Amino acid sequence: MDKADAPQVDAAPDVPEVNAPQGQAMQGAVQFAARSPSRLSRWFWGLLLALLGAVVSITAWNFVNGLMLSYPTVGWLMTGLFAAFLAVSALIVAKELTAFARLRRVDHLHRAAENALSENDLNAARKVAQDLSGLYRAREDVAWGQQRLSEMLPDAFDASAVLSTVERELMANLDAAAKREVEQAARQVATVTALVPLALADVVAALVSNLRMIRRIAEIYSGRSGTLGSWRLTRAVMAHLVTTGAVAVGDDLLGSLAGGSVLGKISRRFGEGMVNGALTARVGIAAMEVCRPLPFTKETRPSVSNLIKRSLTGLFGN
Repeated sequence: MDKADAPQVDAAPDVPEVNAPQGQAMQGAVQFAARSPSRLSRWFWGLLLALLGAVVSITAWNFVNGLMLSYPTVGWLMTGLFAAFLAVSALIVAKELTAFARLRRVDHLHRAAENALSENDLNAARKVAQDLSGLYRAREDVAWGQQRLSEMLPDAFDASAVLSTVERELMANLDAAAKREVEQAARQVATVTALVPLALADVVAALVSNLRMIRRIAEIYSGRSGTLGSWRLTRAVMAHLVTTGAVAVGDDLLGSLAGGSVLGKISRRFGEGMVNGALTARVGIAAMEVCRPLPFTKETRPSVSNLIKRSLTGLFGN
């Protein structure tokens, strides 16, 4: 015992953290938004909506007919109200269809840009630049970039140079605005999780904040996406995160951010808030990749670690 070497205490591994924050609010929100309804449930809700629509329509028809027989003036007034309601409903449907068409256009531009880069097709890249310029023609926030793009495109003689110029001149301001939305949502989710002790309140806050964030990112890149379009984008983003495992808290980056925080070790709620905020930032990055009409290049892809630090540093302490 006396001749044995003394153990090196400073070289001992760190004590594993027990019950470390797992970001339960964001995990629940992601699982809820990403789950796909079964075929049986789709049939159930479809038939239920059809039955309710038929009952409401027949009831309204009988109601108006009864008024027309008893009180013709009131009956005509109710007919006008129903006509106005149907007109507004038709406008809402048209708006949603337009939003879906805009989302399909953005998806088409994204795929076309990827194909132009992979095949180094100059003509295809110029076509993507032209279509993207047309998409943002009415946007005042990129008007100066549009002018710069028209001046610089003739000097680009390969697909990579063309799309890099488009990305630099048109996408820079939009990327900055999208990053600000991600940072704001991450701070909001982290604050609500840390300060609101009510059960399920953090899950609802995380889901609402992420829905709003994805909707705003879609509006920044491609205009208004509509209610159904926003939900479709949310499901696509969340399903992508679940499939790739990007919401796993065991990631080294998130572990070093939340598990290494002194404040997170003192208060579990603050630790959960930091993890939920970090996961929200990851959802925001995925939303940017889905909604952006051009793929990110290696030089301009946003750094997840920097975005998380900018959104959470100083919120609960340095």
